[in-house]
Amino acid sequence: MTAPPAPTAFQGNPGSYGEIAALHAVPGAAETRGYPTFHEVARAVESGEAACGVLPVENSLMGAIHQSIDLLSETDLHVVGEVVVRVSHCLMALPGVALEEIRRVASQQPALDQCTQLIRQYGWQPVAAHDTAGSARNLASSGERDLAAIASARAAELYGLNILARQIEDEPFNYTRFMVLSRQEPAPSDAPHKTSLVFAVRHTPGFLVETLNELRGLNLSRIESRPRRDRAWSYLMYVDIEGSAHDPQVAQALAGVLRKASYAKIIGSYPAAQGTVE
Repeated sequence: MTAPPAPTAFQGNPGSYGEIAALHAVPGAAETRGYPTFHEVARAVESGEAACGVLPVENSLMGAIHQSIDLLSETDLHVVGEVVVRVSHCLMALPGVALEEIRRVASQQPALDQCTQLIRQYGWQPVAAHDTAGSARNLASSGERDLAAIASARAAELYGLNILARQIEDEPFNYTRFMVLSRQEPAPSDAPHKTSLVFAVRHTPGFLVETLNELRGLNLSRIESRPRRDRAWSYLMYVDIEGSAHDPQVAQALAGVLRKASYAKIIGSYPAAQGTVE
């Protein structure tokens, strides 16, 4: 008897934006599975419990998701793709509950921060939860009529909640970028690529600039520094390059960085997201 295919792992509960990314990460994937933390997502992929996993790395409004970015530098997994999800928040309550009955609203803190205008307009008390879909699930089981949740439309459908308002986020350009992790490197493809790497340099005047100069002529779609977790006052540089590591110009630039850096790791060279998941 053939074993069922391994699922795609994500952080959170069914109905979360992570699950939405997981559903689109691998075409034809049979199953997704949620895990409590980003580290558990990575461990599930490393152990083979999951075929691949998705981790959010940045949001267009809130910036980098540092816990995920740090994890990418620590794991031996490969980034094999990316998924960009449109974050469209919905206000939901128990069936039959009117907007006027709401006194409190629960969600993950970033989601609450992204919907401050509506929360202030009605004077609701924000209640921080572990994740967006989890707040919807807890509301469905609690039966609290004065409580609403902020989550995806999919979460409302899964947990039998009534959507009182859609697209309640303060800004419409709210997107989260997820990276897809796998034990295997991505298969060759002619699709437009991105290459992500992390590196550190010696504390020598001008040496960081010299290292970054190795990337001149390339389009860097992201560059940022992060404190190293194993050394005080030392930093890692995270860079996303538009292009494949197999492109001659990119390969030459990467070789230059590897020669100059005291530490360097290519996180992945993978097909770039084409459009967004709504």
